[in-house]
Amino acid sequence: MSPQIKLAVVYYSSTGTIAEVAKEIGQAAEKAGAEVRLLKVAELAPQAAIDSNPAWAANAAATADIPHATADDMEWADAVIFGSPTRYGNIAAQLKQFIDTLGGLWAQGKLADKVYSGFTSSSTAHGGQESTLLALYNTIHHFGGILVAPGYTDPAKFVDGNPYGTSHVDAQGNNPVDDATRTAARVQAERVVRIASALKAGLATA
Repeated sequence: MSPQIKLAVVYYSSTGTIAEVAKEIGQAAEKAGAEVRLLKVAELAPQAAIDSNPAWAANAAATADIPHATADDMEWADAVIFGSPTRYGNIAAQLKQFIDTLGGLWAQGKLADKVYSGFTSSSTAHGGQESTLLALYNTIHHFGGILVAPGYTDPAKFVDGNPYGTSHVDAQGNNPVDDATRTAARVQAERVVRIASALKAGLATA
């Protein structure tokens, strides 16, 4: 029997799309047998900026009970799925800031040999989704992590069309998270859990 894996879903979300996908990934991973921690990273924007955007303020209130990710969560996890909206084809500053605090764990080799994956969203089609995930994955190589992207490993991936990770076009909030995105999230979560479980079992007998 495969050992239960510990999965951290670590995300940043301003107006709520990434938060919704993160929740979907976490639920799918739990159904696949993982112990899951759903975690957000700290907000860096001033309160005035948040309050100026009703969707941003609403998401901040709706996710107030989600705990902030810490280095301890990263050390605890066997697998980590990062989520971020696109910011000029890169990850959001809030997620980058959290990653930049992990130097101590990295130096001790405690981020290596874990499974990692990522998901994203943008306002427009071709709005930097692939480059955001590829930029995130550069960090995983530095960690010495095991990158597990969804690829085209399930027929559903030919619907959402992104082998790098789950992604969603929200059209400035006009396109809520739909069935195609939720299915992609489920496929990605199940694949991460399956591969991380096999890796953990293999390392235990090595």
